[in-house]
Amino acid sequence: MRQSKFFVAVVLTSSLILIFFYSSLNLQETNRQRPFAEVVDSGPPRGPINVPVLSQNASVAASLVYQDITNTPTPKPMANTKQRQSEIFPVLISSSFRQAILHSNGYWKRRQHRLLEQIDSGVLGTMGVTTVENKNKEMLGRSYCSMASEEELRINIQDFGSYPALYQDFLRGMECRDPPILIDQPDKCAPEDHGGRTFLLFAIKSVPKNFERRQVVRQTWGQEGLHEGGMRVRTVFLLGRPPPVDPDLAALLTFEAQHFGDILQWDFQESLYNLSLKENAFLVWAVRRCPRVSFIFKGDDDVFANTPAMLAYLLSLPRVKADKLYAGHVVTNASPFRDAKSKYYVPQTFYEGGYPAYAGGGGFVFSGSLLGPLLRLSQFIPFFPIDDVYTGMCFQALGIAPEAHKGFQTFDIREQDRGNACAHRNLIVVHQRSPQQTLQLWKDMHSPLLTC
Repeated sequence: MRQSKFFVAVVLTSSLILIFFYSSLNLQETNRQRPFAEVVDSGPPRGPINVPVLSQNASVAASLVYQDITNTPTPKPMANTKQRQSEIFPVLISSSFRQAILHSNGYWKRRQHRLLEQIDSGVLGTMGVTTVENKNKEMLGRSYCSMASEEELRINIQDFGSYPALYQDFLRGMECRDPPILIDQPDKCAPEDHGGRTFLLFAIKSVPKNFERRQVVRQTWGQEGLHEGGMRVRTVFLLGRPPPVDPDLAALLTFEAQHFGDILQWDFQESLYNLSLKENAFLVWAVRRCPRVSFIFKGDDDVFANTPAMLAYLLSLPRVKADKLYAGHVVTNASPFRDAKSKYYVPQTFYEGGYPAYAGGGGFVFSGSLLGPLLRLSQFIPFFPIDDVYTGMCFQALGIAPEAHKGFQTFDIREQDRGNACAHRNLIVVHQRSPQQTLQLWKDMHSPLLTC
């Protein structure tokens, strides 16, 4: 009897062990087939996730935008996480920006009000992963361009027909945010992965025909390499397509890009009113290609920059300021030009009121850790035809005020001092200089014979 009971116990124990072993094997096989089984909803398996390496100061929003623009599949969020999505990826517009656009009837501010209403109502305000997947073509610029119709513009802007032709073109394409890149430099910041992090990136606005200006920048203040203290400096020139009336320089630009490795060109026409589009295109590129850069200098190709003075200034910053820097020659209490003959003309029916404080577009510097937040937030700010004003708007919406620095003289210095090397020793940027003036000034400032 005892032997019979013992035999039954052994059989039951063995059966339980076999069942447990089989279940374990089946579970492992299921997990191999569905690597995100505990994270995603049921459905076909998706590809692997490539997580970008960003600086410690870059926000989670930067990671989100980086994933989107590199066409990397994004895992669906866990079920019942709608509240968690809004907490992780909120769209935060500063109160100072909101107050600045109140009580206005201009077309631009009406568009901005509508976006803010959508954000506040939750339509655009909870940019969690699933929301981004559904909204990326609308808000994150992946092959998306919605041209405004003539009828829409005439209904919303009563005197639209009186606007200059270039202004009308700008308004039609205000939502075109994703120009294809024609010439890329994917390895510009590649050594970041091998301990060679870029400290300062010169991002210089240029046009295809300005080869002489670009060349003098390469020979002088925009030289790439390691500076004193191991600070790595890189340079890129930002270009669109030449206007139809200009000669075709595509072959020369291709050669220049291959020879120097510093040309970025996008498929949109060069125009004063397309500089905000160029700004946005650069942010997309920088988040993708140089996400760990410490600082970015944005400037024109006719400025003179004192690179050693700029590096010394950046190195002197306390950490709290270095993480949220937006500095240059600050313009305050500025208002739109209403004279249609001015290249900075802004019609009353397009924009009412004054501008926020902004750093002059001739040359300013900002923190690399702000690249991702700026790119993501800029998708909720309608393009403006003056790029430095638009940049100021984006920083104001981010809650960061421009910091004035007397070393940034983008409106130039006294005429009698413009060729004086000693007068430039403590300056960081001056505007404007011809290629010949820049070359001579750089030689004089670095001459062992100079005594100041």
